[in-house]
Amino acid sequence: MIEQDTVRLLRECDAGVKMGLSSLNDVMDRVHDQKLRRCLGGCRDKHAALDGEIQTMLNQYHDEGKEPNPMVKGMSWVKTNLKLGMDDSDQAIADLITDGCNMGVKSLRKYLNQYKAADERSKSAAKRLIDLEEKLVQDVRSFL
Repeated sequence: MIEQDTVRLLRECDAGVKMGLSSLNDVMDRVHDQKLRRCLGGCRDKHAALDGEIQTMLNQYHDEGKEPNPMVKGMSWVKTNLKLGMDDSDQAIADLITDGCNMGVKSLRKYLNQYKAADERSKSAAKRLIDLEEKLVQDVRSFL
């Protein structure tokens, strides 16, 4: 049970971190304020580093991980492009990022509760991803 919950939690972390990276990449070219650009870029770098750690752990279980749900990813892309097509302000970007982070945190907390038997390393990865998302929400508040 421990190994099964560990792999399942790591898969969800994998999908979550990839979704976060995709969302950050989708908005980076549209950011106007250099402070916001640095904030999002720094968070993107931390997501990428955590993605590497998650991939290493998944490889130890001979698992390929999980891609974000294509429907969710597509809907996120459409929402981003529609919203920024009408309003490409930093405020709109901060709003999109906040919504995405909040959804990610909610999902990850659910998976932490669902996969209670997961090992401490995978739980730590999930908690660090949650922390990254929550910190990003705080960091972009001044742009809302």
